[in-house]
Amino acid sequence: METTIKTIAKITGVSHSTVSRALRGSPLVADLTAERIRKAAQQLDYLPSAAARSLKTKRTHVLGVILSGIADPFFSEVLNGIEGAAHAAGYSLFIGSSNHDADKEARIVQTMLEQRIDGGIICSTPVSIERWRQFPTDRFPIVVVNNQAADHYNFSIYHDDIDGSRQLARHLIELGHKDIAYLGNSHSGKTTLDRLSGLQEEMEYHGLSVSPDHIHYVPGGSLQMGAEGMNYFLSLPNPPTAVMCFNDMLAIGALKACRQAGVRVPDEISVTGFDNIAFSEFSVPPLTTLDQPKYEIGREAAQLLLSLLSEESDLRSHTQGVKVLKGKLLVRATTAKPRKKET
Repeated sequence: METTIKTIAKITGVSHSTVSRALRGSPLVADLTAERIRKAAQQLDYLPSAAARSLKTKRTHVLGVILSGIADPFFSEVLNGIEGAAHAAGYSLFIGSSNHDADKEARIVQTMLEQRIDGGIICSTPVSIERWRQFPTDRFPIVVVNNQAADHYNFSIYHDDIDGSRQLARHLIELGHKDIAYLGNSHSGKTTLDRLSGLQEEMEYHGLSVSPDHIHYVPGGSLQMGAEGMNYFLSLPNPPTAVMCFNDMLAIGALKACRQAGVRVPDEISVTGFDNIAFSEFSVPPLTTLDQPKYEIGREAAQLLLSLLSEESDLRSHTQGVKVLKGKLLVRATTAKPRKKET
């Protein structure tokens, strides 16, 4: 027979409301009484009913998180930050992975609404505005973990990609590189454009420019796409001396393409990544990259969402909440001074 609050109240000789308060940790219940109630609940293997609690509080204590792909090593670390903050506040996560499929994304959103999640964190890239409009944003808080929906959503946490890209470009320029290429991800929207802008701005600051044939996009951010992108640069009559990749996965794929082509990194070409995923330290050679504060981005997003949920006011009355975090350059073994051209 299932143990209920009524069962515990009968055994401990207190009212139902006292049991409920004690199990919630209310200071209104005397310490000795609360301890007696908790022990009885433990001995009877009592499990609180989430459904009953949600009916009373109108909250499920579940947050929805939508990812582009569950296997993405960048967002897996962001997810760890979200989970850490949510768990500490007594919330669980409902995680959906769209894999860049618009129909699947729509089904995930609909399921989350049917399950009455309390709020959502959007990590999918790029943000699909059509899908997000399914959420009743006037009473349903949403936090976006990137800067692609700033015009549509008031609350977002993201990394300063332009600044990060400028740090990488500055490092290469200080080494002596003038022919720097950019390998972008055409599926990443504003993020890839910001990282290209960072390179271009830093080059212009130093009186340099990025050649049009040194800007190349591939349809994704995978290892295979990185290899294909690097093969394009290596096939040029005047290949670049350095390649800045949209992310670490592209960069690691690019390193493999160099090995297969017999091109030595960094002796003949320098390569940089972006994100500092766990694999980047163990690539061959170890990858120079931009260390994004991934865990902190996730934690900040969850804390912002939880702060919105803690207030009972209409969300339309809140001012815009945007927080931008900065990363730091990590110099490893894939960058060096450019080799002098033979005359």
